[in-house]
Amino acid sequence: MRYRAIRGTRDILPETVNRWQHLEKVAREIFEKYGYEEVRTPIFEVTELFQRSIGEDTDIVSKEMYTFLDKKGRSLTLRPEGTAGVIRAVIENNLYRQKRVMRLYYLGPMYRYERPQKGRQREFYQIGAELIGPDNPASDIEIISLVCEFFDALGLRNLTLYLNSVGCPRCRAGYRESLKKYFQDKIKMMCSDCQRRYSLNPMRILDCKEKEDRAYIKGSPIITDYLCQDCQAQFERVKEYLDFLKIDYSLDPHMVRGLDYYTKATFEMKYEGLGTQDTLAAGGRYDRLVRDLGGPDLPAVGFALGMERVLEAMEREKTSLPSGAKVDVYVAVIGEEALKESIKLVRELRRENLKVLNDFNLGSLKAQLRQADKWKAKFALIIGQEELSGKKAIVRNMKTGGQESVPFSELKGYLLRRG
Repeated sequence: MRYRAIRGTRDILPETVNRWQHLEKVAREIFEKYGYEEVRTPIFEVTELFQRSIGEDTDIVSKEMYTFLDKKGRSLTLRPEGTAGVIRAVIENNLYRQKRVMRLYYLGPMYRYERPQKGRQREFYQIGAELIGPDNPASDIEIISLVCEFFDALGLRNLTLYLNSVGCPRCRAGYRESLKKYFQDKIKMMCSDCQRRYSLNPMRILDCKEKEDRAYIKGSPIITDYLCQDCQAQFERVKEYLDFLKIDYSLDPHMVRGLDYYTKATFEMKYEGLGTQDTLAAGGRYDRLVRDLGGPDLPAVGFALGMERVLEAMEREKTSLPSGAKVDVYVAVIGEEALKESIKLVRELRRENLKVLNDFNLGSLKAQLRQADKWKAKFALIIGQEELSGKKAIVRNMKTGGQESVPFSELKGYLLRRG
């Protein structure tokens, strides 16, 4: 039987994994410059954690989670997003007692049972950050600035920052009633998901991607007309800071996040040209989540980005991405005795932090040098019986084709000088 990857998952192969590593490297450098520390949480958690944080009437919880019973009958779920697990870890490990302000970041796979398409898989990778403790709108700006700097470091330019406020439970109550009244005579003409959302949480209708439904949504009431005094003041301060820093943004009054824990200002960073999957990063404030999950009353703000979509945007924009793996030295040998000597040489060269490969198959010299070309090796060491007798190796420059004979005892210095 021939096995295949499960639908909605894929293999990240050696020729592309270096691009993923590049993204992770840039993220770590920027996060750590901002003082964020990495946290790693389990792939699965108790199901209730996500039901309570994300919201039971969201598409994620109602339709998309990978949920199963373990051998003790406990309901567990593969994490569909990263924030809930991070907040659970903060509470369980009393991190809030150690630092007044917590800056945490994470990288890793998430899981949602969605219809696989370009830019949306069932196993997908996120990079995210959480800033826990401050409620000043300046902390929202730190998160947005971090996102902007990350994309700038990657060389992405064709981006638009969209901003909205989703208010708080106090001001959302009136807004929901207004939405229900507006959609009352339209809902029967809309999709089945919108009809379900109408009775559970009409704000979720605004997240519908169906083209026909978007026409109805376009004329619906906007939440910024219903914000309470606190939410309005916070939103104005966020905009004021963005203007002060000359960070361009567009207001999107119908933008809602797919997770119920968000409050007040929210944002999305979109890359024009990726169709319906054009959101590269999104986030906002979630001032009630720590308390709702059993911790102290701590405000917080954060974001997450999808690595697959970011890589697609970088490829479209032809930004600088690392090329395939390169090798400093490829060792080609002729005969068993030469192979034995090469093992010792390879070990010594690797101790000098040189990237060295060899071929154990003892094929023809021509075939081994072809492999050196494939690996983009700078140099090839050629060792045969004649070289063994003279305790020398032929060093070939793979770019120029020039070569010279170098004693084994001088190889390290020779390669390091020319590396």
